[in-house]
Amino acid sequence: MYVPSSHPWVEGETLGQHLEARGVSRRDFVAFCGKVAGLLGLGTAMGPRILAALEAVERPSVIWLQLQECTGCVESVLRASDPTIGDLILDVVSLDYQHTLMAGAGRAVEAALADAMKANAGKYLLVVTGSVPLKENGIYTMIGGRTAESVLTEAAGGAAAVIALGACAHWGSVQASRPNPTGAVGVGDVVKDRPVVNIAGCPPIADVVTATLVHYLTFGRLPALDAQGRPLFAYGARIHDQCPRRANFDAGQFVEAFDDAAARKGWCLYKVGCKGPATFSPCPILQWNDATSWPIGAGHPCIGCTEPHFWDTMAPFYGRLPEVAGFGIEAKIDTIGGALAAGTIAGVAAHAVMTGVHQVRAKRQLPVVPAPATRQPETKEADRGQD
Repeated sequence: MYVPSSHPWVEGETLGQHLEARGVSRRDFVAFCGKVAGLLGLGTAMGPRILAALEAVERPSVIWLQLQECTGCVESVLRASDPTIGDLILDVVSLDYQHTLMAGAGRAVEAALADAMKANAGKYLLVVTGSVPLKENGIYTMIGGRTAESVLTEAAGGAAAVIALGACAHWGSVQASRPNPTGAVGVGDVVKDRPVVNIAGCPPIADVVTATLVHYLTFGRLPALDAQGRPLFAYGARIHDQCPRRANFDAGQFVEAFDDAAARKGWCLYKVGCKGPATFSPCPILQWNDATSWPIGAGHPCIGCTEPHFWDTMAPFYGRLPEVAGFGIEAKIDTIGGALAAGTIAGVAAHAVMTGVHQVRAKRQLPVVPAPATRQPETKEADRGQD
């Protein structure tokens, strides 16, 4: 769990100098950079470049807004575990505003937000959790007497980039689901003049947040994104294609009811509602709680929480998705084999029929030889040949 640091930064100090002063060994820092390079899909050979960039960077300013949400995304990030740097990244950046974690309150905290935005204009990273309610002039979420939309618009105006963290910030999540009484929308629906990256999930995996921040600090830009604005290194593959139970799906081995014999054997959860075939997420690879487990690993179907509008499109959560391409080999081998055999027999019969038809047509096309006027005995052999 994240514990705020008691090690103050020195003016002009680089991250490398700060970590050394804190007693973080170079070996550990090198290992971390290599792992992040792998997570970003860059290959461990890029570790030295990440190391050099992070060592030289001065403490970057981060402003974190919490809008209409449940705080689950904050809890997820704070509980990043070793050897990841979810906790460290909050320590090595200058987290200048986060009203849940700050000890202060009221006017002093709002003044700290204004001062941080002014001092780091155009350079700070803006992290946002929560959706933005727009109905009734945005009265459903008020911070310091201002609407969430107003606070977000002002903060995004001076940001270098915006990280929308979690399903609420991505598209609105449960608040934006039917009938969406507050008119909730995602950050990208409000912020149009700044790059926005969506770290999807309800909640997202903390390591993806860490890797995204490291990519920005190393290369000065956000990582490549998919059509949903999600980092491709994390959301470029479906759960279904990375799932350890995929072999059971292909074999037609499905859990029919929770706690049946198939469930105890760890078979595929597709028939009890798993949305893995329609969900893009790194859950099977990174997992949760120090890579201890993840929903499917614990025997629960994926609910598709990294996909937009999943509360509506994936419901009911224990209902089966429409037919997914593919078939169970073992479960249907007899049917397939029978169909192939029937097809073979039908094909042979059809071939025999067509051969007969062809022969009749061929005979009809042969020239007609007129019979001799006088029948001679020696013509019998010829007659037999014509027959």
